[in-house]
Amino acid sequence: MRTLITTSVAIGGVLIAVFVVLSMDARSRAVGTAVENLDAAHRVFAEFEQHRQQETLIKLNALAENRSLAIAVAEYRPSAGPSSGLQRELDHLAAQLAVDALVLASPDGQIVASAGPRRAAWPVHQPVYINAQPGVADPTDEVIARPSARFRVAAVDLSALNEAVADIYVAGALDDAFAAQMSTMLRVPVSVIVGGEVIGSTLGSAERSALLRQADRLPHDGTVELAEEPHSVRRLNEGGPIAVYATESIARSTHRATRNAVQNLSYVAIGAVALGVLASLWLARTLASPIDQLSQQLRQIASSHDFSRKVEKMGSSRELDTFTETFNHLVETLKAAEAQTELAYVGAIKALAAALDARDAYTAGHSERVSSLSVLIGRQLHLDQSQLDVLRLGALLHDIGKIGVADRVLQKNGPLSQDEFEIIKAHPALGAHILRQVPFLGAHIPIVELHHERPDGRGYPHGLLGHATPLLARIVHVADAFDAMTTARAYRPAQTTSHAIGELWRYAGSQFDTEVVEAFVAAWSAMAVPEAQPAPPAATPAATVLPFERSDSGRTSA
Repeated sequence: MRTLITTSVAIGGVLIAVFVVLSMDARSRAVGTAVENLDAAHRVFAEFEQHRQQETLIKLNALAENRSLAIAVAEYRPSAGPSSGLQRELDHLAAQLAVDALVLASPDGQIVASAGPRRAAWPVHQPVYINAQPGVADPTDEVIARPSARFRVAAVDLSALNEAVADIYVAGALDDAFAAQMSTMLRVPVSVIVGGEVIGSTLGSAERSALLRQADRLPHDGTVELAEEPHSVRRLNEGGPIAVYATESIARSTHRATRNAVQNLSYVAIGAVALGVLASLWLARTLASPIDQLSQQLRQIASSHDFSRKVEKMGSSRELDTFTETFNHLVETLKAAEAQTELAYVGAIKALAAALDARDAYTAGHSERVSSLSVLIGRQLHLDQSQLDVLRLGALLHDIGKIGVADRVLQKNGPLSQDEFEIIKAHPALGAHILRQVPFLGAHIPIVELHHERPDGRGYPHGLLGHATPLLARIVHVADAFDAMTTARAYRPAQTTSHAIGELWRYAGSQFDTEVVEAFVAAWSAMAVPEAQPAPPAATPAATVLPFERSDSGRTSA
């Protein structure tokens, strides 16, 4: 009995050690995940705000330069009120600019006319109340309080057109709908606070009430108690009358992780207790040493998180060996499931790339070919397998940003205008923005964002010089250019491989990385059917732009 108790205590000690390690690891991972989620939300919100400010300024400029609006405002007479023509123009502009409300105000702050989905909050002849916020750096961050909601506004002065009209306001509602939109984009709960009041939130009622009580003393980055639960909190914007906060419940994340760990560990505990009850004194004495060795291996695996290691068989009993085999089989099953998951997301990436290529019959299969050519170059440069894996998927996704390019530009048969070319040039940055929403695609972002940079600094979007562009992006640049030259386009026929390789040599050092061009030519020569390959030129032009990269008419390559 004493030996049985000792054996049971030993098994229990092993299980407790594993439970403690798993619980501590679960909490650590939960807290780390919450902080990472808030960091990601902060970055995405900063990009969103920058884009919103730019978009607001564009809308203000459009209003200031709109001839139809200028005519309608010039014809306005206070005694007669807003004409039907003025109201129609406001309705048209509100729909065109996709704003919540477009409001025309007189010099004394009275509303003359309004339009848009939230026009009911801006009745005619009512005063406009502006929350005075001295020192606000962002002119698009002023807040106007209306009976039904708060609005973030930006204004254009129209007094030069008509002394009876002072400003036209572009207004966006700040409410629960705005908070829900932000929460969906950032993937964390979001709350909007103005003047110590929570005017929009996706938190539950109890958490929202607790947040309201602390609204005037919330930290920019820290932990607060909401509804008796710890939450990580992060202010997403830097200043101004509007405070946007993201929150993550630490307790809920920890509870989920701990519950899963306890559930899995309970199955092991049941088996261990049953084994201890059925074991005899002799078996307990025989198994004492092997169990101690097994516990040490389990602790090492749990502490190192290296589940690729197998638990070695003790060879002392069939039961213990069966337990070891079951554990190793479980680990192998988990590894196989992880491999299947990786295959699934690789397949999804390939499907996404194929769908993008399918938008244009001339670029069908382009992403797959660029991926294959990039891996060919990478192997010639002796990259390790992990780098080749990143290169393969990054090349597949290199043009993902063209999802945001309109078909009228992407599929245009004739020459592109300068404005259309600028739209095309935005696709690397847009692709990087898309990939930043998916954490496991982070390693591929430099390829997507920088595959159009050039050694001479004349690339885009950043104009990086020389080796400032990562090697994998330089590889994809060469593979992309080669495939673009050797496949037909609507505006030109396919060129021969000899001609394409000659162009790569010709612009090596200015448009293409010389080392990558050398590796490509060597790999292609070893693989392709022999044909006359052009030799490297004696001198490389320093600042010439290849015709397939951008012609005088603005046409770009794939």
